Amino acid sequence: MKIGLIDVDGHNFPNLPLMKLSTWHKQNGDQVEWYDPLTAWQRPPDRVYMSKVFSFSPDYTHPVNAKEIMRGGTGYYYPDGGAELPKEIEHIYPDYTLYPQYTKDTAYGFLTRGCPRGCGFCIVGDKEGRISRKVADLSEFWKGQKNIILLDPNITACKDWHELFGQLIDSQAWVDFSQGLDIRLMTEGKAEMLKRMKIKQVHFAWDNYSDKGKIMPKFRDFKDITGWDHRKMSVYVLTGYNTTLEQDLDRVYTLRDLGYSPYIMIYDKYKKCRGDDLVRLQRWVNSRFAFAAVKRFEDYR
Repeated sequence: MKIGLIDVDGHNFPNLPLMKLSTWHKQNGDQVEWYDPLTAWQRPPDRVYMSKVFSFSPDYTHPVNAKEIMRGGTGYYYPDGGAELPKEIEHIYPDYTLYPQYTKDTAYGFLTRGCPRGCGFCIVGDKEGRISRKVADLSEFWKGQKNIILLDPNITACKDWHELFGQLIDSQAWVDFSQGLDIRLMTEGKAEMLKRMKIKQVHFAWDNYSDKGKIMPKFRDFKDITGWDHRKMSVYVLTGYNTTLEQDLDRVYTLRDLGYSPYIMIYDKYKKCRGDDLVRLQRWVNSRFAFAAVKRFEDYR
């Protein structure tokens, strides 16, 4: 078979489903390549896979000439993501050659799926379930690369966290928990194991302002245990969802005082204009030079 692949979101981040599909088809003797709308009319692929992760991404603009077209991902099937990959494909080693610019000495994957939180702004609960569960060992998508980028939504909520953290420690690779860790579930044991990992920067999230009373002691304890500072500890701050600008600023100032580096995320940012207060806040906080030079948002221009 001749197989065509389309990363509808663009090629700005590796698409795991497409990489796994590519491996499976190549192992079965099929020809796999990125779909080219300029040449497909000469010899149409037998099948084209179109993967779309984000609902806000525009759909593929070119006509797709193929005997069979299969679409997948939350961008097409919101919020449950549509049909899952068959088990034999889901648990196959990804074809990292599809994205050489992002996968040199770098592995990507999920050790866990699901999250118990059920936040209204997040689809993970509907798509993957309200329980964080182990779905793979590290060896499923890592073979000695120097860097590991994890896409897990809430690995700290998984009952097998100790085993999985041990695998990451033993790998001696640099670990990036790209989706953040749940500080509300942090314990001394988890913090000690994180301290033993090779981590350039750890990410947390403070999405709900109402968590302030519970979350501040956790941040203090984690800093005391690890001895890390703002250069290594970043916190995603969700704005524009259910908070006021004053509450957003309070979180920013509080995190800075605690020794963490806040990072502004704007809910439905594409709906905001350039001069919106949240856009200005994001520009100030996320620019490390501006954030260090100007102490208060009211003084930022």
